[in-house]
Amino acid sequence: MALVAGGALIGWIGHGHAGDRESKERSQTLIPQFENAAVTVWKTILAPHQKLGMHRHEHGRVVVALAGGTLTIPQDDGGSHKLVLETGKAYWLDADPPGKLHGDFNDSGQPLEMMVIEMKRR
Repeated sequence: MALVAGGALIGWIGHGHAGDRESKERSQTLIPQFENAAVTVWKTILAPHQKLGMHRHEHGRVVVALAGGTLTIPQDDGGSHKLVLETGKAYWLDADPPGKLHGDFNDSGQPLEMMVIEMKRR
C-alpha cells in the first residue's frame, strides 16, 4: 500500500503513508480502511501531545476530523505551521513538494482522530 500520517497526517512510510497499521511506541494508530485505483483511505488516531514521525504525501488528500484539535506540522527545513481541525469538518491538504518531509504533532489535550482520503494518480 502507498500512504504517508501520517503521517497522519497522515500515511504509510515508503509510499506516501505515515507509519504502520499500529505503532504503540508513538501512541498512534493508523488503520487502513479502503484502497482502490483512485484512492487510499485510512483512519489516524494520534494521542495527546504525541507525534507522527517525518513522512511525505505524494498526492493530495482530504482529512475529515472525527475528533478535532490542533495539529502542528513541522517541516524538515525547520519551519512549521498549525492546522486547527474542527470535529466533523473536512480539509484539503496538497501533496508535499518533491523531496520535502513533514511530521504531525497533536498539540491537543485530547486524542485527534481523522479519516484520510488520499488521491492516487492513474
